[in-house]
Amino acid sequence: MPIELNIFIMNTPLKNYIHNTVIFLDLFFLNIILLSVHFIFNENTNWIISSVYREYWVLLNGSWIALTYILKTYSGGELNRFEFFIKRTAQVYLFWIIVVLFYLFFFRKFQISRGFVFITFLLFGFGLLLNRFLYLGIHIYLKKSNRLLNKVIIIGYNNTAKKLASYFSEEGLNIDLVGFTEENKNVNELSNYPILAEIKNTVAIAKKLDVQEIFSTIPPEQNQYIYTILHEAERDCIRFKVVPDFTSLIKTPVVIDYIRDLPILSLRRDPLDNIGNQIKKRILDVTVSFLVVIFILSWLIPLLGILILLESKGPIFFSQTRSGKNNKKFNCLKFRSMRINPDAETKQATKFDQRVTRVGKFLRKTSLDEFPQFINVLKGEMSLVGPRPHMVKHTSDYSKIVDNFMIRQFLKPGITGWAQINGFRGQITDNQQLKSRVTSDLWYLENWTIWLDIRILFLTIYKIVKGDENAF
Repeated sequence: MPIELNIFIMNTPLKNYIHNTVIFLDLFFLNIILLSVHFIFNENTNWIISSVYREYWVLLNGSWIALTYILKTYSGGELNRFEFFIKRTAQVYLFWIIVVLFYLFFFRKFQISRGFVFITFLLFGFGLLLNRFLYLGIHIYLKKSNRLLNKVIIIGYNNTAKKLASYFSEEGLNIDLVGFTEENKNVNELSNYPILAEIKNTVAIAKKLDVQEIFSTIPPEQNQYIYTILHEAERDCIRFKVVPDFTSLIKTPVVIDYIRDLPILSLRRDPLDNIGNQIKKRILDVTVSFLVVIFILSWLIPLLGILILLESKGPIFFSQTRSGKNNKKFNCLKFRSMRINPDAETKQATKFDQRVTRVGKFLRKTSLDEFPQFINVLKGEMSLVGPRPHMVKHTSDYSKIVDNFMIRQFLKPGITGWAQINGFRGQITDNQQLKSRVTSDLWYLENWTIWLDIRILFLTIYKIVKGDENAF
């Protein structure tokens, strides 16, 4: 989606206000329910003094905030789709219950009565449902409220105008598109919104219909009269905005940056091109990898090493040349899960692969074979999250099948990635699966945030515990 169309969609302060209100109401319901149920079940227990209940209170609030953030329950896109918002809320609610029960059982918090826990779960679920319908009512009210409604007209009836109109329809919470103004000779089809007048009468019709904003999809240099409309609109206190169309320069969506007053067009967003974001990602990589190497690999390597050596001759580690960032080669480490074979550098592992040992099957199923790659991360050859690295031969082969395959090489390869948690893991069996994997990798490249990395790490752990049918 071109960024120049993105920035007009919705009143950002209003959007943030609604977003924060939903978060506040959920937490408000949770804590009111906790205090009320605690008073009923534990009248003689001082909530502030009791460390058990204080820890329980922190867990309930902290786990709810963490899960809703990881699963993006309150993101703008989810809030605008009510049915999906309800579904995502139900998912988070169930995960939240599991986390709380896990805490109570494994940390032996049996002082808290089961009735207290059950009633808290039940009432909070009811509170969430009530809050969602309250949000729906507020959303409908804001869409219909004349005081907050922002009436707009679009100049021009072209592809850019149609796209802008569809964006307003999908995401414009407080925007009411009144219609278009266009020359009659240029209108050759029915439109979803009325053609109100010819372009020269734009301001007159805007004043008549009490319009607050005019968006022009026709640049002034293409039609000099747009300058006249611009000045007329501002004299009558109507905001005027131009939506540039770069299709004459480049036939693909673009991202706009500026070096002072010079616009720079890029084919895609690349947050990790920013040195500050690179530093954030590297700090996360080093911190997590250091902890894993010290507290897990320090005992896991000798333990698994003995098991690997007992079953088959050869080294403990399997080192394979793979394609890294900017297509530079590096040696990717894994625990050896196969018998020594001549096809190791060219043939991908398949389901029921006869080369895989019994220990290897367990390692691959549990993803333990990937743990030595934390050493690659510490060395700076890989990242915790990113596109999975391929064998050099496969990189060459796949780049001939998918045109934009090599774009994923802009990033450091990862131990896990957006593609993997979305089901694109393991053996590539057809071109469509390859294209879907590349699409997921490019989405990650364009939408990276440090919190997306953290979310992917948590979801990876969840999938490992749950079990992944593509892990073999």
